[in-house]
Formats: sequence, structure tokens, C-alpha cells
Amino acid sequence: MSTITTRDGAQIFYKDWGSGQPIVFSHGWPLSADAWDAQMLFFGEQGYRVIAPDRRGHGRSSQTWNGNDMDTYADDLAALMESLNLREVVLVGHSAGGGEVTRYMGRHGTQRVAKAVLVGAIPPLMLKTEANPNGTPIEFFDDMRRNTYLNRSQFFHDLTVPFYGYNREAAKVSEGLLMAFWLQGMQAGIKPAYDCIKQFSESDFTEDLKKIDVPMLIVHGDDDQIVPLGPPAMLSSKLAPNATLKVYPGGSHGLAQVQVEEFNSDLLAFIQG
Repeated sequence: MSTITTRDGAQIFYKDWGSGQPIVFSHGWPLSADAWDAQMLFFGEQGYRVIAPDRRGHGRSSQTWNGNDMDTYADDLAALMESLNLREVVLVGHSAGGGEVTRYMGRHGTQRVAKAVLVGAIPPLMLKTEANPNGTPIEFFDDMRRNTYLNRSQFFHDLTVPFYGYNREAAKVSEGLLMAFWLQGMQAGIKPAYDCIKQFSESDFTEDLKKIDVPMLIVHGDDDQIVPLGPPAMLSSKLAPNATLKVYPGGSHGLAQVQVEEFNSDLLAFIQG
């Protein structure tokens, strides 16, 4: 297993395949690098170097008690980029991973970054506040915390359905994808998974987005039931100076796994464009 050790001693697992311009994939909550397997295979075969870490506390990385916060996630990503001496990187982040790559660029700059992609991502802010009246009420996230604490196995099982839009009449349900989500979720430590809910719901990425000076593609499904299209994607596309928004009609939160070929084609076109 390939790992790096962070300054606080956490072991961060990562996949590193192929050669060429590097693409670094950051996964959503409560998943792992395995969520990106279809993209890793496709882009590796297209001649790119594909890299995907498990966020601390998730997958095969250390189940840390402390440090489960967005700044540390970004610093862990920076440590990986520096350890592998990556340049001209395409950063791709889904959901909470979109927050991680956004915070990385806001905190560490874009010197190593060529382009960035946010998919169903949490920036600029998910939580409903006076300044963000269209956000998601705190009660929704309190309920997520309670369910993670009391019976996360059942909660993760139930969450898969809206995550992939499988509660829609025309959906073609993949039982394998549902099981893969549950398995990845159960690989995460309960404390890191619990802590991460606060990070993806309450972190404000407004100032980070303003600092991103590389081309950015923002991909979002208009039927995303986890991170609804309106507040996050629309605002992010206005805050980041070089951002382009692409909306997937009927697209779910997990559109990269449900609409694999379409997403891969769009991502390739953006990278090559």
C-alpha cells in the first residue's frame, strides 16, 4: 500500500497509477478513493497519471481522533502533492472533496495546479445562515450526526438511495453501487465520519473561491438531493474568476458513478480544451 505520513503522524493511503499529466481525485463523504475507480481506469488508459487518496479517517487512511477539519484535509492534500512533486495537476473534487480541493487552492495557492473541477460540491457554503438564507437548515445536519452516532450502518444504507437518485421513477438501480457505497462508508472511522459532517456543512469557501485563478469546471446535477444545485454551484461559478458551470439535467449527487461515460467525456474535453 502506498502511503505518506503527515506532520501529525497520520498515514494517508493513495492510489497512483499510470504516467503523464497528473489528475488528483478527492472523494466525497463518507466514501474513499474507490469511488473514483471508473475515472481512474478511463483516464489512466487515456495517458494520464491518476492519483486518489483516502481522506484521513476514511478508507485505508488512519482513523484519526483529531485533525478531522477542512484546513487539515487541505494540508494533507498539500503534503501528498509535495511528496509526489506533482506539477500541472488537474484537481477533481466531489462533494466534501470539492471543499477539500477548494480549500487547498485557497490555502496553498495554485502553483501546482493547471485546472480544477468541482462535482456536486459543497462550496461556497451549505449551511443556512442569515447571510446564506437559501442554504440547508442545521437540523438536517444534526439529523445526519444523530444517525451516524446511533446506527451509521443503516444510515449509510438508506443514504445511498437519494445519493444516486434511485428514488426517482425512471432510475435504473444498481444494487452493486449501493453495496459499494455502504462498504466504503463503513471503512471510515465513526469519529472522523461524525466530525466531517460539521466540516462539509459549516465551512465557508467564499474567500477560497475568489483566489482560484486557474480554469475551473463546476459540474452539478439539477436533481442533486444531497447538495442542491441552487446555492452552491451557482454561487461558486460566480465567485471563482475562471469558472464554467455545466448542469446535468436530472443528474444526481453521484452522477460521476451513475452517468460514467457522459461525465468522463465531459471531463476529458475540459482537460484537453
